[in-house]
Amino acid sequence: MPLSPLDWHDRFTLQARWTKDLRHFIYQHTEIASAQRILEVGCGSGVILAELLKISTDVVHGLDIAFEYLKLASSIISINPNASTKKHPALVQADGHHLPYATHSFDLALCHFLLLWLANPLQVIKEMRRVCIPGGSVIALAEPDYGGRIDYPQELVQLAGWQEASLRRQRADPRIGRQLGELFSSAGLQDIEVGVLGGQWKDPPPPDEWKSEWSVIRSDLEGYVDEAEIQRLQEVDYKAWTGHRRILFVPTFYAWGKAPV
Repeated sequence: MPLSPLDWHDRFTLQARWTKDLRHFIYQHTEIASAQRILEVGCGSGVILAELLKISTDVVHGLDIAFEYLKLASSIISINPNASTKKHPALVQADGHHLPYATHSFDLALCHFLLLWLANPLQVIKEMRRVCIPGGSVIALAEPDYGGRIDYPQELVQLAGWQEASLRRQRADPRIGRQLGELFSSAGLQDIEVGVLGGQWKDPPPPDEWKSEWSVIRSDLEGYVDEAEIQRLQEVDYKAWTGHRRILFVPTFYAWGKAPV
């Protein structure tokens, strides 16, 4: 069964939880704290926007092609506004391949788990560069690379191939992470830095994270993998986590660069 917008909001929230430390690292190494105009392309249900509202000194814009996500973002942020400023983002429905903003409109443009879903990620990065002021930053906060996924115990290794095939069926690029440096360079950005998020395995994931992960797996594999096999592997996964045997690592890359001066 396809995921609902609320299901996807839970997924976006989980992804943001995964990359929280990475984002704060990036924020410290870019001029985001002093940026007065920030644009998030592919803002989804507003999980990252809510964070940016606490950082930006002026205006935060969120753009997404899906109206149902923007509607959800507006309602969620309205219910839980920034307590000190009561700011609200400017939300726009549009295609990131053709940003509806004038050249040099923003100090900084960023995205989070977006580029893998795009028909032409290079075009979107070029658009992000175009709308940034000279010297402004373009940032990909996090992009996965499922081609480098590591699973253990061995019985769960097949999940990697299934997930990559599922993403390709959805016309996503599951290996976008390793391409970030090339894409940023081809887009004409300068002073580019690319890195990858590390992994730690101390405790099993919280139940909500584990259930969210498996809801996505079930949605992706429905009609392609027998339900009984999915259920069996879910049980293997659960026992591996609770037995501190589980290793799951999907390389998650980040990149930032400067618009030419």
